[in-house]
Amino acid sequence: MTVLSPRPRHAGRNLIWAEVKESFVMGIGALTTHKLRSSLTVLGVLVGVFSIIVVMTAMRVLQSNIEKELSQLGSHTFQIRKWPAVHFGGPEGFEKYLRRKDITFAHGKAVMEKATLAQSVGIQCGFWTGEAISRYDKTPPNVSLVGATVGGFPARNWIVGEGRGLIESDIDSAKDVCVLGGGLAKILFPHGSALGEKAKFDGIGYTVVGVLEPKGASLGGDQDNFAVIPLTTGLNRYGRVWRSLSILVQAQNQAMYEDTVEQVRGILRTARKVKPGVEDDFEVFSNDSLISQFKSFTLTVRIGVAVVSSIALVAAGIGIMNIMLVSVTERTREIGIRRAIGAKKRNIMTQFIMEAIVLCQVGGVIGVLLGILGGNSAAYFLKLPPVIPLDWVVIGLTICSVVGVLFGSYPAYKAANLDPIESLRYE
Repeated sequence: MTVLSPRPRHAGRNLIWAEVKESFVMGIGALTTHKLRSSLTVLGVLVGVFSIIVVMTAMRVLQSNIEKELSQLGSHTFQIRKWPAVHFGGPEGFEKYLRRKDITFAHGKAVMEKATLAQSVGIQCGFWTGEAISRYDKTPPNVSLVGATVGGFPARNWIVGEGRGLIESDIDSAKDVCVLGGGLAKILFPHGSALGEKAKFDGIGYTVVGVLEPKGASLGGDQDNFAVIPLTTGLNRYGRVWRSLSILVQAQNQAMYEDTVEQVRGILRTARKVKPGVEDDFEVFSNDSLISQFKSFTLTVRIGVAVVSSIALVAAGIGIMNIMLVSVTERTREIGIRRAIGAKKRNIMTQFIMEAIVLCQVGGVIGVLLGILGGNSAAYFLKLPPVIPLDWVVIGLTICSVVGVLFGSYPAYKAANLDPIESLRYE
């Protein structure tokens, strides 16, 4: 009695792999046989995938840089302002902020004196933007003059690289001294140290007592193109009326961050006479809250782009279905011959579905490559590091496969169910 050994388990897998491989080769052959028709079909998929990848790549380039720029505050630091950092509503919603009282120097002093949980408290205000002048050179009219207290330096993550920062006597006496950003110091004093030199802002001379460590460029601009003067000097010179200040608070550690926020909120509500039950008439935000707001805004844009691109991919899928139906009709006799020599319905379906997937993937790969190049053009012009959004590349190519399966299934089913005898008679 002869015992038949069972077929090895891997033999079935090898058979399936060979079938898929053969279908793939036949799909490439069908693609090259009708070049013009295939190119027009692939174009629809290409446009849909390109529109997704180019936008997502450009946004990823900007997002990484903007998140870095928004993280200007020091660790576990929050800022309090009259105005929100980002406002996406219309002018009607902005009127609420316009009616608020300004945050004054007295409010900032109250926080400085009573916020026992804070490690440091700083007050800051922007006073002027224009041309800075030294005895050696002058700048374009884009230099910012910022007033700050001593606590503003750690809160803003300003690190003094040369000389010193502002001290309490500078604030108390409203001295005409300044600390320069690293980039500004190099422009105004290219041949040596800026310490002890005079720099003019808005026609007024200030003695340079310190230079900050440079932070570099951001979105094509220079983060070091500013000067810091004592806040009291700026308020005396530019006026205190119609000028709302910013309060920067640094908690002692992350564990005490929330408690510090609540303590400062209570101090300000008392100082500004906000009644119990009434919402705050000031805004509290941090690095994380700014980044979250930016991400929520870009999420809407990403969803919109995905919806529009999906419509393009559906239209491309319908085009693929039409082309595949035409292909089934043209290859009826070929299908009959394959069925006559032993091909099963499964083999025919695999062949045509694979052809549809190949069409979609060719368009998808080209769309991904062009999308990455197009999206990184923003990085090139803004002098930012390029990125490759691998997650969206995978998503885009997966969607292409899904479109190929969905819209190739009906033509494949129709091809698999053709009558072999009638197919062989087809001319």
